[in-house]
Amino acid sequence: MLTAVITSPSATTWSEHKLAGLYLYTIMSDCLGDGIFAVDGAKWVHQRKVASNELLTKSVRDFSGAVFKTNGVKLARIISEAATSGQAIEIQDLFMKAALDSIVNVLLGIEVDTMYGTNKEAIRFSNAFDVANEMTLYRCVDFSWKIKKLLNIGSEAMLRKSIKVADEFVYNLIKSKTETVANSGDDVHLKRRDILSRLLESGQTDPKYLRDIIFSLFVAGKDTAASTLTWFIYMVCKHPDIQEKIAQEVREATNLKDNSSIDELADSLTEETLSKMQYLVAALTETSRLYPAVPLNAKVCSSDDTWPDGFSVKKGDIVGYHAYSMGRMKFIWGDDAEEFRPERWLDENGLVQQESSFKLIAFSAGPRICVGKEFAYRQMMIFSAVLLGSYILKLRDENKVANYRTKFTHHIDGGLYVQASPRFANASP
Repeated sequence: MLTAVITSPSATTWSEHKLAGLYLYTIMSDCLGDGIFAVDGAKWVHQRKVASNELLTKSVRDFSGAVFKTNGVKLARIISEAATSGQAIEIQDLFMKAALDSIVNVLLGIEVDTMYGTNKEAIRFSNAFDVANEMTLYRCVDFSWKIKKLLNIGSEAMLRKSIKVADEFVYNLIKSKTETVANSGDDVHLKRRDILSRLLESGQTDPKYLRDIIFSLFVAGKDTAASTLTWFIYMVCKHPDIQEKIAQEVREATNLKDNSSIDELADSLTEETLSKMQYLVAALTETSRLYPAVPLNAKVCSSDDTWPDGFSVKKGDIVGYHAYSMGRMKFIWGDDAEEFRPERWLDENGLVQQESSFKLIAFSAGPRICVGKEFAYRQMMIFSAVLLGSYILKLRDENKVANYRTKFTHHIDGGLYVQASPRFANASP
């Protein structure tokens, strides 16, 4: 899902804040360049506006929905192949590939198909990007990273190598797309469907600028959605009664017969049918509460302030908050705070009731609230509806207790192995 990882103050010039913003920029800029997660001021405002304008347009919404359906069907077919052979499948890795395939297509309009492994360069990019993500985070606790960078050793050597691989892949895609758009003539449909084409058409042609925007949107849209979906599957496997309620809701909302195919199920996932899946929204939201995609976040104060409890902060101070812990605090959520209970998000009519974004902080809040929240929910709902509407999922090891892996985003350490069986014996794949 698209959400801020670490942000700096929205001051108008570098001189208006202390060293904290520069400190974060120094850590992140090798990987993210002047992307939205690393910059301040006018650059931040501009990229925020670009992201908001592009993600909320009807053409991008329609195009992304079609992409999510296509990749949801691919996900289901891969799981079907594993189910037929009685094999467990590592679903976190599959979600990562599906999210990468989706975000590359929505951003660049290019099929990379990492799910089936037909594009070796894309797989190499994905692996390199994951390493770059992890090594960048490691800088926050490794005070010797600048020396390692100077000597090109250890984690910094890994980071440099990974960024080189990722850069090569993305710059090649930008070059290819630039040529495609230039040669498309008056084909407005071709130009306007993916985000890069729209940026190129608007006159944004600097490859470095486009690279930095793309990298930031990769961070925001790939790992976050995939990690949330993985924890969601983990929780519905631990709570099979909830899994059944979601599956029943999907079938009722789509009004499909038990022998309907996966393609028919995906095709039926219109805006209208998705709007009926209130319990699914509640379950995904409950997953975000307990397992936020970005478990630890930080902001830099743009001005002196005093909080309601009397605590004072100064301009330039870094303020960290732990969304994972906040989602489990009893004084915020009640005595059942650590229970997975989607019903807490539903009113007496079974409709989702919204909480303050400052309470459920998974998508950030205020002026920096996630601009792609709707985008993220659409992807997660389509993937979930296709999978749970078609298969019964169980953990390979039903006693497994998942632990997280330290990264910007909240991954399950060692992945998540699940086994699937068709929900309806006579359903066609």
